[in-house]
Amino acid sequence: MNSIKWVMHAVIAGLLFMWALLTHAAANAPVPVPVPAPIAVAVTDDRGVVVTLPAPPQRIVTLLPSLTETVCELGACARIVGTDRYSNYPAAVRSVIKTGGLDDANIEVILALKPDVVLLAVSSRVIDRLEALGLKVVALEPKTYEDVRRVAGKVAQALGVQPQGERLWQRMEAQLSEAARSVPLAAKGLRVYYEVDSAPYAAGESSFIGQTLTRLGVVNIVPAKLGPFPKLNPEYVVRADPQVIMVSAKSAGSLQGRPGWARISAVKAGHVCAFTPDQGDVLSRPGPRMGEAAQIMATCLRDAVSLGAPH
Repeated sequence: MNSIKWVMHAVIAGLLFMWALLTHAAANAPVPVPVPAPIAVAVTDDRGVVVTLPAPPQRIVTLLPSLTETVCELGACARIVGTDRYSNYPAAVRSVIKTGGLDDANIEVILALKPDVVLLAVSSRVIDRLEALGLKVVALEPKTYEDVRRVAGKVAQALGVQPQGERLWQRMEAQLSEAARSVPLAAKGLRVYYEVDSAPYAAGESSFIGQTLTRLGVVNIVPAKLGPFPKLNPEYVVRADPQVIMVSAKSAGSLQGRPGWARISAVKAGHVCAFTPDQGDVLSRPGPRMGEAAQIMATCLRDAVSLGAPH
């Protein structure tokens, strides 16, 4: 009997010991942290279409250089899996798969990249086809300063980093103001002709380039009423007689040979700023590098004054 009681006591003691161990382990076990569900984002694009994404996109295709640069400036360059062939900045996107041009994007290549969203221009010809194939498309097209600010906010919203959009705009605004302050008083009010193509197409007052010229304090010879990028009669430029001409290096050499252009003040005085292809990229894209573009133009104006710009 005594041996049986001893065994029972031993079993009970063992059970009590195990219970104590389990209680201690349970009390000290880490509390599981719940994993938050992905936060959906909804963006109203420039068509007025509300695009809902189940979560901030991790695989992005961009089909406009300014949108590519905006995504990268907002810290999401690593999420870009494909771009148009003209997106070449920053350097990281040069090795990304190219999907074609602005008007001939390769649908099959884009589909193979399995993007969570495609960012492109409102004028893109592939919007309907991409949407018909089930892809999420956000169409945004910056043309003016106001557009650039809005687009920065929209892209930031889509990326799930909404506050950064306004901060990006404030950085651009500060750079634009700095460029404007660097323009000497003697350059203020100079008549400027900015050529975007040798046809010739010009940057009018209402374009983002024209807005930059206005910020720098000069007079654009192409008024807003002619549109943002009008094709001009070459004689119009001769009559307007700009004191400074801004043009691509490729076109600069032909100015003297254009009928009547040798009489233009800027041509006679040598106040022709010939921009390199790299500078041309910066100047032609309404996006995060507009402050850099303003500085390029400001340098042109300072050089014209240092050479003795005619008044």
